[in-house]
Amino acid sequence: MDLGLKGKVALVTGGSKGIGKAVARGLAEEGAKVAICARTKHELDATAGELQKVTGGEIFAVAGDLTKEAPVQKIVDATIEHFGRIDILVNNAGGAPGGLILDLKEEDWERAIQLKFMGYVRCMKAVLPHMLKQGRGRIVNVVGNDGVKPIAIELTPSAANAADLAVTVALAEQYGRHNICINAVNPGPVATERWDGLIAGIARTRKISPDEAQKRAERSIPLGRICTPEEVANVVVFVASDRASFMNGAMITLDGGQRKALLD
Repeated sequence: MDLGLKGKVALVTGGSKGIGKAVARGLAEEGAKVAICARTKHELDATAGELQKVTGGEIFAVAGDLTKEAPVQKIVDATIEHFGRIDILVNNAGGAPGGLILDLKEEDWERAIQLKFMGYVRCMKAVLPHMLKQGRGRIVNVVGNDGVKPIAIELTPSAANAADLAVTVALAEQYGRHNICINAVNPGPVATERWDGLIAGIARTRKISPDEAQKRAERSIPLGRICTPEEVANVVVFVASDRASFMNGAMITLDGGQRKALLD
């Protein structure tokens, strides 16, 4: 199936590893030109070189901190200068610390909101004027199922993700009339570099071993396993494509039917 992505320009945040790297690869394999951003320049450059080698596509790396407005604008400006346009934004960067409310500090909440929520807002705010001038665009927010399936041990991700989803739906209604489609993909547990840390956090909170925490996570998913970054990327790339031309304001849950009560 031709997704109609050949020649399109995509900006993928958090593109140096995990889901972002898999999305960047998927887009490049479909013929898109891809800019990837992250905070750590040497990791970003290494990923860009790897993706260019395996896909044969054009990969542009631009480092920056999404917790501040000025670096976000620089990332977008650099991408526009390099490629001439941005057709697709995939918001993916950032996580939020888990933990129970009595264990969370003010800075934990601030970190979650500044990166996982405001980072997404800043990127959309910087990209939307360019999409309006072009008369079209696609934004895919990779959020997480905590926003629709909140749980006490993941309070800050639940709050930040719910805010992301609210903004996604509101902006989809506002900008759909300008041929700018904005959607969210909500993965459950994904086997990325962050997963071991997340499992360790669950283990500490529940006072169980990491092995037991892993078993509970797998047991909470009817499919009996954790999602792969490539499985998330497959959905994101489709949603970003012209094949999803009537999809706007959608919240796609991609968690294998997870029942979070089974994590207890």
